[in-house]
Amino acid sequence: MGLFKKIGNALRKTREAIARRIDSLLSHGELDNDFYDELTDILVSCDIGVRTSMDIVDELRLRARKNKIRNAEDVKKELKEILKEEFASLTQIELQYPAIITIIGVNGVGKTTTIGKMARYFKNQRKEVTLVAGDTFRAAASSQLNEWAERTKTRIIKHAEGADAAAVVFDGISSAKAKGTDVLLVDTAGRLHTKTNLMEELKKIDKVINREYPEAHKYNFIVLDATTGQNALNQINAFNEFVHIDGIILTKLDGTAKGGVVVAIEKEYHLPVVFIGVGEGADDLELFDYNEFIENLF
Repeated sequence: MGLFKKIGNALRKTREAIARRIDSLLSHGELDNDFYDELTDILVSCDIGVRTSMDIVDELRLRARKNKIRNAEDVKKELKEILKEEFASLTQIELQYPAIITIIGVNGVGKTTTIGKMARYFKNQRKEVTLVAGDTFRAAASSQLNEWAERTKTRIIKHAEGADAAAVVFDGISSAKAKGTDVLLVDTAGRLHTKTNLMEELKKIDKVINREYPEAHKYNFIVLDATTGQNALNQINAFNEFVHIDGIILTKLDGTAKGGVVVAIEKEYHLPVVFIGVGEGADDLELFDYNEFIENLF
């Protein structure tokens, strides 16, 4: 399946929640104050966010008056342009190698599965990949990651349950340097209920990476579950307290009508979405392209 079609399928629920309601809205009236109020409600319902939705609608109101917009297709076209201009101002990440990508996020968002899919993605790009089982707190994390290593034929570095996560990362770096690894994917614990311990653990991991592999390109990506909508933004706030976030990986985009959260993330945090999950398969993780996303959104 082509990338555009994959993203289109993943955004089907969100697209139907927006586009069809705009069509219905315009079939019963004109672009008056009631229309703009209803449109704001539609965007908010897709988790674009109240403030962001109001900003978008205010801009649309100005352009509609200036360009004499009257029908649904023109409204959707103008909305696309507004969003594309917004995303165009955001610096997109171009991964450089060798790369150490530390994956953070709360338990339950699909972190380990995402790492497995990333391994497949990078191997499809002809990159040498090593997995690091840095979540030594959750009993099933290491075995789950090991299954993905076997599935994708990827080398994995792991220690016993309860081991020092930074020590596992140290061994991962040593292996990566010895084997000429292009991408080191580091899993981490997501136990926010013990925030202080997690903060210290992430700091220690970061210190080991800086000391042992300063020439590598470092990235911290947070995994968010798209089905949680605005709650995903709360997770960004929680991790922002103690770790620098470089980008977002949005999972389960195909299972929600709340895909507008991508827009809210960009608007409120100016953080790029790097990868999106567009299905359940091992190959259903794609680099995010905002132009394709917006085209498919409407």
